[in-house]
Amino acid sequence: MTASKVYFTDMRCRVGTSLLEKLDKLIISAGIEQIDFKNKFVAIKIHFGEPGNLAFLRPNFAKTVADRVRALGGKPFLTDSNTLYVGRRNNALVHLDAAYENGFSPLSTGCQIIIADGLKGSDEVEVPVEGGIILKSALIGRAVMDADIFISLSHFKGHEVTGFGGAIKNIGMGSGSRAGKMVMHCNGKPMVDEEKCVGCRACAKYCNQSALTFTANKKAILDHELCVGCGRCIAACNYHALYPPFDGLSDDVNLRIVEYAKAVLAGRPHFHVSVVNQVSPYCDCHGESDAAIIPDLGIFAGFDPVALDKACIDAVNSASVLPGTALTDSLERAAEPAGVTPRPDVVPDHFHSIHPGTNWRSQIAHSEAIGLGSGEYELVAIK
Repeated sequence: MTASKVYFTDMRCRVGTSLLEKLDKLIISAGIEQIDFKNKFVAIKIHFGEPGNLAFLRPNFAKTVADRVRALGGKPFLTDSNTLYVGRRNNALVHLDAAYENGFSPLSTGCQIIIADGLKGSDEVEVPVEGGIILKSALIGRAVMDADIFISLSHFKGHEVTGFGGAIKNIGMGSGSRAGKMVMHCNGKPMVDEEKCVGCRACAKYCNQSALTFTANKKAILDHELCVGCGRCIAACNYHALYPPFDGLSDDVNLRIVEYAKAVLAGRPHFHVSVVNQVSPYCDCHGESDAAIIPDLGIFAGFDPVALDKACIDAVNSASVLPGTALTDSLERAAEPAGVTPRPDVVPDHFHSIHPGTNWRSQIAHSEAIGLGSGEYELVAIK
């Protein structure tokens, strides 16, 4: 398989040069000008961040990309699709409120914001999945599919179901309508460990389907007929009382996300940027953000989202672990029973250490299998 070029710039900014200038130089070096933007509608897919979370990308990053698109003759807009779970982004009105609260507006970003799947998350297009193994079609937000060109601008971080969240997840899960998100999550119906459940009801607060009730002795009961398998309750539980029913859950969700990403990108120009900073252990969909597990590394860009994600994964796994974080907690728990001392010659797997039930490698492998991109890459550093 041919290696794809991935371009990288670090976070160092000497006096007189800003990180935003470095970002603009990076995307130009990576070849964004090869795309014909003249009078084309350009969807810039970004996560606006759940209010209360402070790890999401700042609007300044979006403005830099939008300004470059406009300079090249394009018509950019920022977009994301509505969520399945209870929160501040599950319909277009509260989603826009959340975006504005987190600093995203036409004034701060230089372009309009359009919620891809409409007011209630039902404005969708059924798109064929070319080469799909699990799915034959995908339900994608209409505004994403109406765009002539697609750009993903992703915050690279951990994820409790997929292992990590990068370009592929931003494209696939992020562009799916609410019904599309149900398809991607549909095989993930959590189970309840009654012995661990303390009846705090935190899980129920995050369930948009009212699938969780409680017994007289305050133990959670999950109705699988109502549950859509979004996994939000798993992340909400501090006592590990909710868990995936089988080891294949992460793989199944990852494979479906990949096939959705393939549907989104097929047949039109696309370009991808990932910022590896404030690498939190969980998704930006949380209404809070845990401490970063590694130092800020830099920004990656290129035409191949698979190579981009793999380059980001390798960079994260090669980075030093920050003390007092979820990652150090996980490593300490894993080492205690066996008295294990980490070997310096073994490359760590930071995301798997935090979320042992996940398998991020299936996302890369399936992407290669269906022709989304290549996990092989050549890293080109830009000063």
